[in-house]
Amino acid sequence: MDDITVRVGFRIRRIREHKGISQEELAGRADLHRAYIGQIERGEKNIGVRNLEKIAKAMEQTLWIKLSN
Repeated sequence: MDDITVRVGFRIRRIREHKGISQEELAGRADLHRAYIGQIERGEKNIGVRNLEKIAKAMEQTLWIKLSN
């Protein structure tokens, strides 16, 4: 996967761990499969915007995007 996929996954993992949430709990909160959460965190899956929003809401995080370089 590309660098952005790895960076997003790493950031999700850091926030999840900081909040003390397991992958299984996050998956349940976001209505996603636990294996999918693991693949995202490892940068193996290219996460869609809707699923990114689900994860952000499940971790009570704001979702923002820098659109310009």
